[in-house]
Amino acid sequence: MIIVSDKAKERILELKKEEGRTEGENIRVSVKGGGCSGLMYDLGFDANTVETDHVFEDKGVKIIVDRKSLLYLAGTTLEFSDGLNGKGFQFINPNASRTCGCGESFSI
Repeated sequence: MIIVSDKAKERILELKKEEGRTEGENIRVSVKGGGCSGLMYDLGFDANTVETDHVFEDKGVKIIVDRKSLLYLAGTTLEFSDGLNGKGFQFINPNASRTCGCGESFSI
């Protein structure tokens, strides 16, 4: 399961409204090869699911995760920061043994 912080929920709802997204479009989180630590997060809106996708809901936000990415993301918290150190979504992943300075890539 992926946990959504209150700030992340607020920002997701704002983005949906700003971008004219429909109720059927949910957040898709996946892990791809790349980044300075070997793996990187990918986050976006998606209206489609396939049979092997897992769909979670936290605080009214539906999150779609493919089977492969689920292994890397179990227990992760999706956070949103708008502080002085940067603005954007961040992943707090208890499975990561190392993360890069920007927080966008990690290794297990």
